[in-house]
Amino acid sequence: MIDPVDGPRDIHAEYSLRLARHERARARWDRLDARVADARLAAFVAGIALAAFIYATGRASWWWLAAPIGTLVALLLAHEPIHRRAVRATRTIEFYRRGLARLEGRWAGAGVTGENFLDPEHPYAPDLDLFGVGSLFERLCTARTKAGEEALAWWLLAPAAPDVVAARHEAVIELRPRLDLREDLELLGADVRSGVDPAALAAWGEEPPAFPTSGVRVVAAVLATIGAAALANWIWAQDVPQFLLFVLVALVEAAFAKLMQKRADAVLAQVDERGHDLMILAGLIDRLEREPLDAPLLRSLREKLETGGRPASDRIRRLGLLLHLLDTRDNQFFLPFALVLLWRTQLAMRIDAWRAANGPQIAGWFASVGDFEALSALAAYSAENPADAFPEVIAGPARFEAGGLGHPLIPRDRCVTNDVSLGDEVRAIVVSGSNMSGKSTLLRAIGVATVMAQAGAPVRARRLSLSPLAVGATLRVQDSLQAGRSRFYAEITRVRQIVDVSRGPIPLLFLLDELFSGTNSHDRRIGAEAVVRGLLDRGAIGLLTTHDLALAEIVAGLGPKTLNVHFEDHFEDGAMRFDYRMHPGVVKHSNALALMRAVGLEV
Repeated sequence: MIDPVDGPRDIHAEYSLRLARHERARARWDRLDARVADARLAAFVAGIALAAFIYATGRASWWWLAAPIGTLVALLLAHEPIHRRAVRATRTIEFYRRGLARLEGRWAGAGVTGENFLDPEHPYAPDLDLFGVGSLFERLCTARTKAGEEALAWWLLAPAAPDVVAARHEAVIELRPRLDLREDLELLGADVRSGVDPAALAAWGEEPPAFPTSGVRVVAAVLATIGAAALANWIWAQDVPQFLLFVLVALVEAAFAKLMQKRADAVLAQVDERGHDLMILAGLIDRLEREPLDAPLLRSLREKLETGGRPASDRIRRLGLLLHLLDTRDNQFFLPFALVLLWRTQLAMRIDAWRAANGPQIAGWFASVGDFEALSALAAYSAENPADAFPEVIAGPARFEAGGLGHPLIPRDRCVTNDVSLGDEVRAIVVSGSNMSGKSTLLRAIGVATVMAQAGAPVRARRLSLSPLAVGATLRVQDSLQAGRSRFYAEITRVRQIVDVSRGPIPLLFLLDELFSGTNSHDRRIGAEAVVRGLLDRGAIGLLTTHDLALAEIVAGLGPKTLNVHFEDHFEDGAMRFDYRMHPGVVKHSNALALMRAVGLEV
């Protein structure tokens, strides 16, 4: 087992090595499965041939068929574990293939996109491409349960406090080298995802008890004891009085069972399905309970998987035992004794008592599993990107200071980084530059780094220090025919939303891309200067991009804590070239006409 902090080539080599090993294992299981299938066919044909021989000649006993029948049964029983191992190997292969795809930049469109978490009215999620195909969520999410996906999505959508971020960092660093754990979570979590409905299971656990008092359980136990004793006395004595006593007790039991039938039916109506779901969840919980954990956050999550000092997996297995006992009533030999023992009624009462004691914790179990998976997803990202730094989130005035900042969704070999500093000395930066020069990408890199930092993840930077920040962005504002909104109206509505966010308790980081581009330069300059001044007065920091050089002049009116930077481009060998690096001052030219000519327009 390698330590992923050694470098991306090491983790790539480890993924490749494990992938090859599991591909060989699956090939072995496939070959064995094929041989078992051939052997089953041979045993079946041999049995048919032997039966025909015995029937036609009468020279052998029918007992001879025991050999091929026994062989066929043994082969049928052997098929299931072989199939399970082949499925496990297949899932593991997919796990490492996805890991290699992430390392090689081939992950977009192959993972969980999280589009169901996207709120178009969120102040930054649509603008920073948090969800959807090729999104940050798809890059980060390795969770295999709905609870894990929901936890990770919530962390990206709602900034955590500095102490929570620090606790997550410690947990992620501890989980980072534990590839075996991530592999097991993949395999067990896939079963939970495909076979468990968390919402329905949690709702089932919250239902009120069908048997509200323990007195009825005592009555049922006493009646069952008396019934068993009456039956034993009758069998022992074999006389009429004992038989009549047994009949009397049986009638009392039948009346009690009838009185409790509706309550028992209500308990057992969903227990088979919900019990099956819990047994699947128990395997995942048991794996987490067995993992040695030191980070306080991880220990806290594991403690939440305990109820009354007992692990959740043990409690779920207790329910599994009750369900197994319940199934024995279907045995025709045991059925008469089950009736005398009030088997169905008593087990319904015990299952109801189990749900009353443990049901309210089911939602918490799922939440803990989800947080484990979210932390594991961040640990996987950290292992696969060891050069990405863990940021410092420190309470205080608005501040964002990054060295070597890049965008995590751009392949590292093509990712150009920049230094960005916002705080006491510089509170706002106006970024000018030509089309496609990198202005919007810079804003997205800053926004994504802020989101990841406050979620507890490492960021694509050499270093990053920031205060808690509320992010507001206008990078992906669109018009709407259905809502009857032009792009300009949609933009000013979004800007109003960002202004409202700046009035909150957490300082705002604003990322305004081509602000008010839907109006003329005169109105645009006046409106942009007024909006930015108002945001700065409320303690906000941020960036404003423009390719309209008139808008770059607002720096003069905003004071010394605002500066101009720009991105450059040039033609080389007939093609437009960009360096994607920030330079001081205002850009001196535009490439719009050159780009028009480059695509064949006569201008």
